Amino acid sequence: MFFDPETWVAIAFVILMVVFGYLGVFKKAMVALDHRADRIKAELDDATRLKQEAAKVLADYKARSATAEREAADIIANAKSEAERIATEAKAKMEDFVARRTKTAESKIALAEAQAVADVRAAAAEAAVQAASTILSHSVKGQVADDLLAKGITEVRQKLN
Repeated sequence: MFFDPETWVAIAFVILMVVFGYLGVFKKAMVALDHRADRIKAELDDATRLKQEAAKVLADYKARSATAEREAADIIANAKSEAERIATEAKAKMEDFVARRTKTAESKIALAEAQAVADVRAAAAEAAVQAASTILSHSVKGQVADDLLAKGITEVRQKLN
């Protein structure tokens, strides 16, 4: 039994444990393990705190994103309604402009027609007076002819104009 190597390993192990106990290695190991456990616990607490902060930042970002999307939708809706309003106003102004231009053109055409009719009547009256003057001057002679001619010309001018 004393010659077996396992026996000597067991005796050496027991002696080593007694020496470790005497030197306080077990206490130091326990203190080191306690410090390590505290450090790990602090890191876990830190990680939990960081996770909570990240969750708050994410929630804040989501809220801002939703607000920005709502604002963008409102801006787009306002822009569409403004564009429709401007288009409607432009169409109304264009229709009014065309109506005024058409009315002005019709007035000018009517004025030109009236002027043309007056010019044609004046030319016809002048031609009739010339013709009557020529006919009467060839057929009637003397003072009576001059009086009749003047009277006839006056009557023709009054009736034609």
